[in-house]
Amino acid sequence: MLMRNLNLIALIFISLFFISCSQKEISFQKTPFSKIDGFFDDDLELAFEVFKKDCEKSQINPKFTNVCKLSENYNNAQKFFTENFEAYTIVDRNKNKQGLITGYYEPLLKGSFEKTSRYKYPVYGLPQDLVISDDSKLKDYKNVGRVENNRLTAYYTRAQIESKVSKSLEPILYVDNKIDLFFLQIQGSGRVELEDKTLINLAWAGQNGRAYKSIGKYLVENGIFTLEEIDGIKIKEYLNANSQKVDEILNINESYIFFKISPNIATGALNTVLTPKRNIAVDRRFIELGTPVFIKTTNPVTKEPIKKLVVAADVGGAIKGEIRADFYWGFGEEAKINSHKMREYGEIIVLEPKK
Repeated sequence: MLMRNLNLIALIFISLFFISCSQKEISFQKTPFSKIDGFFDDDLELAFEVFKKDCEKSQINPKFTNVCKLSENYNNAQKFFTENFEAYTIVDRNKNKQGLITGYYEPLLKGSFEKTSRYKYPVYGLPQDLVISDDSKLKDYKNVGRVENNRLTAYYTRAQIESKVSKSLEPILYVDNKIDLFFLQIQGSGRVELEDKTLINLAWAGQNGRAYKSIGKYLVENGIFTLEEIDGIKIKEYLNANSQKVDEILNINESYIFFKISPNIATGALNTVLTPKRNIAVDRRFIELGTPVFIKTTNPVTKEPIKKLVVAADVGGAIKGEIRADFYWGFGEEAKINSHKMREYGEIIVLEPKK
C-alpha cells in the first residue's frame, strides 16, 4: 500500500479542515468534458495506457469489468474516455471544489541483510502473531490484533514493536537510519541499496491496526514550527538535530508498517506498479481504486499548473476526505523534493463508467 510523502506527516494538520468537510454532505457535479480545463491538452494516450495497466486488477470490481474489456477495442484514448465515461466534479456542502493535494514518492535507503554496527535498524516482515478478525473487539483497530491468553486484543504499538516485545518479529533486512525507516513507512514502499549497489524493492505487507497520528501536527502544536513553514524536509532536519527526542516523537504515531521483498518497484493498494505522475492515492470510501481522475493542482516547486488525467491506485493513512489526493511523483531526487514540498490545493474530477 502506497498508501505515501513526508508531507503526509507534516500536512495532516492542514488537512484537518478538509477532513471535517468530508463529514458534510457532498455532491458530484456532472461536468461536460468540454468544460474541463486542460483535459484535451493532456497526454490522454499515456493516461489510457495507465488505465489499461490498472485494469489488470480493477476489472475484478464489477463497476469496471465492462469498461476494462471495452478498452481493448479502442486505439484512440480521447474517444475511449469521452464515449465510455461521464465526468463529475466533487463539490462539498459549502460549494467548495478545492481540496488538499499532497505528494509521495519511492524513497531510497541504505541497508544490509546482515545486522552490523552501521545497519542496525530492522525492517520487519509481517509477524506471525498478527491476526485479522471481524470480532467486535478489534473494530477500532482495523480488524487487526493478536491473541493473548486465548483472547483477542489490539496489536502492539510502534513503541512496543520497537522494544521487540513480540517474539514473532522477524527482520527481512536492516537499514542505517531510523528516521529514514520511519518515513519509508509513511511512503508505504521503497528501495534499499546494498553495499554492492544491488537494489532491493520493499512493498507494503501489512499494518499493526493502530491509527495514524501526525508528528507534524505535534511539532506545530508544540511550537517547534508554524503551520506556514513546516514541510517534510524541516521535520527530518529537526529530528536529525535532536536525536534525544527522536523516539518520543516517532512513537506518537502508533501506526507501524510491515514490509515484504518484492520483484516489482513501487506498487499501490490496487496491487499494480505505480506510474509516476499518473497515479494517485485517495480515500477509497469515496473514490474507488481504478477510477480515472482528472486532477487540477500546482507543481510545488515550479508553481506551474498540473492538469492531468490519472488513475486512483493507492490509499494512505493520512488521505482522508473526498476532495483529497496524494500525487505519486516516482523515484529519484526530483520526486523526493516535489513530494516533500507539495502542499497544494486543487480540484478532483472523477470519471465514472456510463451505465
